[in-house]
Amino acid sequence: MRLAGTIVAALLLADAAGATEIPTAERRSGYSFMTPETQTIQDDETANPGLLWALDGEALWKRKAGTADKACADCHGDASTSMKGIAAHYPAFDKALGHPVDLGQRINLCRTDHQKASPLAYESRDLLALTALVARQSQGAAIETGSDPQLEPFIAKGRELFMQRQGQLNLGCANCHDDNWDKRLAGSAITQAHPTGYPQYRLEWQSLGSLQRRLRACITGVRAQAYDYGAPELVELELYLMSRARGMPIEAPAVRP
Repeated sequence: MRLAGTIVAALLLADAAGATEIPTAERRSGYSFMTPETQTIQDDETANPGLLWALDGEALWKRKAGTADKACADCHGDASTSMKGIAAHYPAFDKALGHPVDLGQRINLCRTDHQKASPLAYESRDLLALTALVARQSQGAAIETGSDPQLEPFIAKGRELFMQRQGQLNLGCANCHDDNWDKRLAGSAITQAHPTGYPQYRLEWQSLGSLQRRLRACITGVRAQAYDYGAPELVELELYLMSRARGMPIEAPAVRP
């Protein structure tokens, strides 16, 4: 019955008017849509489960790896100083690759290029831990993603994907998050899709997860084929979402239902 209700609600949304972007003055973090109980879990450093991953990240930061026998700290020193504000700029343009990379990909590039170590698997405990550690150093910092002119064509591609209808339900991201935010779908609040808290702990996952994991879940939800982790399309979607949240404060690791 719940599945049927979800499908019916989604089909109703498909009849919504053409998507229009949310005015800057009306932007809201997903935090504002949460219940007071969920907000309290996020705010309390003794209760926020995402901080367990950040603690693991602190240990990994100091651990030597690869044939170069180097730790992150050997190059970057104390993460609380060297990584301050870094997450606010990702995804960022990589000159050597000629395209944007997200924070997890940057960590893996550092592993392969400087530590001479194997890349960490997407959604692995270690990659999420390091990402959480780095992202936490930007808590409260304003998102600055998208200010690099080299990112403009990739932001445009991400926006196109956000607006594009797809899947058996013929829905685009914008049909929910631009046209119907502050309504409910299957009992859950529809937010504005500002990715201010990733990696974030979702109660439904009982785990920390990346923005790419959430994007894949949404794509699957409209009965479309999800892109593989690390696919350019997912990075472009990340980039667009972060760029339109420019100026909003980072709150990673956030907690959501």
